[in-house]
Parts: sequence; structure tokens; C-alpha cells
Amino acid sequence: MTQIEEIQAAGRLLVLIVREQFHPDRTDFVTDDSLPMQVGFIVYPQGGEVARHVHVPLERSLVGTSEVLIVRSGRCEMDVYDDDRALVTTRELVAGDVVVIFAGGHGFRMLEDTTFLEVKQGPYTGLDEKERF
Repeated sequence: MTQIEEIQAAGRLLVLIVREQFHPDRTDFVTDDSLPMQVGFIVYPQGGEVARHVHVPLERSLVGTSEVLIVRSGRCEMDVYDDDRALVTTRELVAGDVVVIFAGGHGFRMLEDTTFLEVKQGPYTGLDEKERF
């Protein structure tokens, strides 16, 4: 099984799965700089440091909502759909796997008690931001 898998449909990146076994020995961003969500593994040696800093306010224009799910515990199946809501593939996820969702649709079936850590773009509008199908 590959440690990083791209799931695409019609040439469009829908989902990136980073398997638990992926442990880079140096800093490695697994997303392309052009994507709306940047995900990387930052590696520091013992005694390393991150210099104090602030992020310069930048205005960005985004369409859609990207999200990152980290399977903290358990096991589940993820269905990935294209933009036309057609099933593209199903993948099993286990504790430690990281999923970056860029486009299309998705759904999950829990095979065990499962906990996700979810990170997504904000702000939350309070409106119904999901269309179920």
C-alpha cells in the first residue's frame, strides 16, 4: 500500500490520503503550493526551535471548503464521490491516517468506534454548509 495516495476524477484532485506509516525524516509538505489547504510534516531535531513570528495578514479568495481529517482512533471506510456525486472509490482508514479533502463528496462508515480530529476552513457561517445526497 502506498503511503500517500491521490484520488482523482476527471483530472481533478478530490482527496489525498497520508497513511499512518508515512514518517518523513525531514520536513515534507504533501500538498502542492497551489492547493487551498497546505498540509505538511514539519520535522525538528531535539533542541530545535521555531523562531517567534506572526503571520502577515493576507487576503485570500477561496471557493469551497477543504478539510483535513486525522483518524485519532478506530477504523472506518470512506466513500469518495466526484463532483457529479458518482462513487469514485472506497478506502479503509485506520488510526493515524490523515485525509485531506479538496473537492467532490465523501461519506464514512464506522467499522469500530472512531474519533476524528477535523480541521477545515472558516469562518463557519452558521448556514447549512452541506448538501446531502
